[in-house]
Amino acid sequence: MAGRGGGRARGRGRGHGRAARSSSPATLSSSSSEMGVEVGVLFEFVLVLKGDPRGIQRLPDTFAEYIAGDDRPGTMHLREASCGYYRWIVDVIYDARGKMYLHIGWEKFARHHSLEAGFILLFSYFGDMDMSVKVFDETRCRRDYHGDSTDEEDD
Repeated sequence: MAGRGGGRARGRGRGHGRAARSSSPATLSSSSSEMGVEVGVLFEFVLVLKGDPRGIQRLPDTFAEYIAGDDRPGTMHLREASCGYYRWIVDVIYDARGKMYLHIGWEKFARHHSLEAGFILLFSYFGDMDMSVKVFDETRCRRDYHGDSTDEEDD
């Protein structure tokens, strides 16, 4: 999976501002980190949770097209954005039309993070099936789960 998204041109000019993309991590300026953009982000998108937040979640078609470049991944590794040491392995499934969904493992992620309908999730894709997720609750404020419990950090 090395080089995924690295040298190949992605996006076909159809994004119309729906997703932020970086052609390569090296093109991010120092001001990008000041604006909250994580270095190495290849693709970002927002997902507004509707209905049952623990049910399977459809990902944007533009992201599905971007990630399917060589092959369709069977899993994604999710982590809360401020926590780099714990990853949730979530199965990815596709329907007959090529729509991409987060499936097995998503429910555990959603329960652990107490996700509710109306929450907004900001997904940042770093390549090699690695994604971080920032969670914004009904007040549109970011939740920080990482700092809530230090028991898991003491090793």
